[in-house]
Amino acid sequence: MGGGGVEDGTPGRRRDARRNRELLVAAAREVFAEWGLDAPWDVIARRAGVGNATLYRHFPTRAALVDAVFRDRLTGTMDAGERARAAGDAWQGLHTYLRAVFATLAADRGTNDLMTTRVEGVEALDAVHAHNRETMEVLLARGRDEGAVRGDVTVEDVLFGLAALGRAVPALTAVTGADAWQRPLALFLDSLRPPATPPAPAAPPAPAPPSAPASPPPASPPPSAPGSQATSAPDLPGEALTAAQLGAVLEELGPHRAPKA
Repeated sequence: MGGGGVEDGTPGRRRDARRNRELLVAAAREVFAEWGLDAPWDVIARRAGVGNATLYRHFPTRAALVDAVFRDRLTGTMDAGERARAAGDAWQGLHTYLRAVFATLAADRGTNDLMTTRVEGVEALDAVHAHNRETMEVLLARGRDEGAVRGDVTVEDVLFGLAALGRAVPALTAVTGADAWQRPLALFLDSLRPPATPPAPAAPPAPAPPSAPASPPPASPPPSAPGSQATSAPDLPGEALTAAQLGAVLEELGPHRAPKA
């Protein structure tokens, strides 16, 4: 038989290799959920019950391990995007889609790192980022046409806001509770709405008949409190991010830090 390892092709070694790979993927899924994508490899190997050499033999790069761990979860996010695009109402589709995304962000730190930063070399991640962007473009365009989304919001505006908010989800849920992300997400979504349309002015009263005494003029309504009614969307300050600038911001965010000992 010999001791050639995984590469010798014997049935027993192939079974061992498959088992070790499955153990490594399961261990990495747990460790990434707890630590984020910067988790030390020796922690993953130790939890899988194998040596570092076995880990490197199966997954020579961190990107390869990340892809194996998260491919199915990322595919689920794309499925949610397809359902949102097919929704009859764009705003409802956007609302449902982002709730599904944030539930995923709250599930573990590894997924949060993937969805809110840039990680080079993970094919499944590249696909889900592209699909997410297309989904947002479709829903925002439809939302503007339906009058549900303000007209000056760009895709980069929304993606940046979601990434920044999403980064806070692990800390927020750790301090307050698993569903604590729902309130800030609702406030963020509300910011995408166009301003309320003020009511149309009342029609002037009909002139009194000539024989009737003239009616006193109607009393003027009290002045409205400042900001009580919006007449148009306030201009957004500054320039919108470009796609390249958004990518640079996400790179600067980086993965979550490992938990304190």
